[in-house]
Amino acid sequence: MPRQDTPGPTRPGPPPTAVCVGESMAVLLPDRPGPLEAVENFRMSVGGAESNVAGTLAALGVPTAWISRVGDDGFGRRLLAEVSARGVDVSGVTVDPHRPTGLYLKEVGGATGHRHDLGPGRSRLHYHRRGSAAAALSPALLADPAAAALLAGARLLHLSGITAALSDDCLALLRALLADRRPHRLVSFDLNWRPTLWRDRDPAVLPQLLDAADLLLLGADEAQDAFGTDEPAALRRRFPSPATVVVKDAARVVTALERDGTAVAEPALAVEVVEATGAGDAFAAGYLAGTLRGLDQRGRLRLGHLGAACALTAHGDQAELPSAPVVAALLDASPADWAATRVTAEGITSPALPSGRAPVTTPAGPRTGTPAGPRTGTPAGSRTRPPADPARAR
Repeated sequence: MPRQDTPGPTRPGPPPTAVCVGESMAVLLPDRPGPLEAVENFRMSVGGAESNVAGTLAALGVPTAWISRVGDDGFGRRLLAEVSARGVDVSGVTVDPHRPTGLYLKEVGGATGHRHDLGPGRSRLHYHRRGSAAAALSPALLADPAAAALLAGARLLHLSGITAALSDDCLALLRALLADRRPHRLVSFDLNWRPTLWRDRDPAVLPQLLDAADLLLLGADEAQDAFGTDEPAALRRRFPSPATVVVKDAARVVTALERDGTAVAEPALAVEVVEATGAGDAFAAGYLAGTLRGLDQRGRLRLGHLGAACALTAHGDQAELPSAPVVAALLDASPADWAATRVTAEGITSPALPSGRAPVTTPAGPRTGTPAGPRTGTPAGSRTRPPADPARAR
């Protein structure tokens, strides 16, 4: 007889301040560029917008939980172990004995000469997520004791549009969470537009969900695709209810627009990009951490930019952040010193730092090694993938 759904392992520590709800998947990364048929080996990793945000929030000192469903399989166990190792409470994750953990494979273009090679600087994600455990998320989650306890105590609830596209039950869960308004809880919602997920579903459900949030995060390019405009003022008018609408204009500037018409814009940092995956999630986590800390709007935007810049200089989905004194110095930097700051895989150089330079650190110390492939000196933004990346259309 199959066992019943069981929650993930509990984690000791303070009750979570933030809770992120949504799907994560196992990821298979190729050992070389070129089409999938030419790849000999893959390296396993994990990825997902909401768990990425949860991991970066935890790295920024915000006690955070991630709520989802995974399969009773090796991929699910790997997901739970890695997200938990980032300091995230996974006690609200259910292990589903009947449905598998979602999976995607990354294809990286190169200069192999193969006729199916995507070409240098391009990548494509191949998803295997239909019928996954996460697609079975539903309003029944609200009656689960572990998840209900996490949600009841959270000051921040973070959601995304990816969940709405997974299934009717997932959409119903988002509607139930957005309807369950609590005076002490801020609800943030990231559009995270994924056209492929909406091919067999009606994206007309999205505007109502977005407008029900307290804090709305929109990538300008994604908003253009989904709603026909990337102009911050027009998007603010389109979504009048959230207290704040944040429009992330790729590698240039991010603008936060309040309900009263106040707008604050902050330019992105300059960065040598290694890989763009996860930068949007890191921006969201930095901005949300700044919000929970009570930073002013400029400080929130800067902390978001810093998270995105660090994600852009790392392989994989998770940002590696500098030490707290370095973060504090950059948040307090003058506009000129902020504009002169540069982030690379080797560290951060800025006239705002006492020594002029600081490493990007990991739990084991400074990050070392040389990133694979050419790097380009483009400014950092919050985009999760370069504009030419065909994964945006998948």
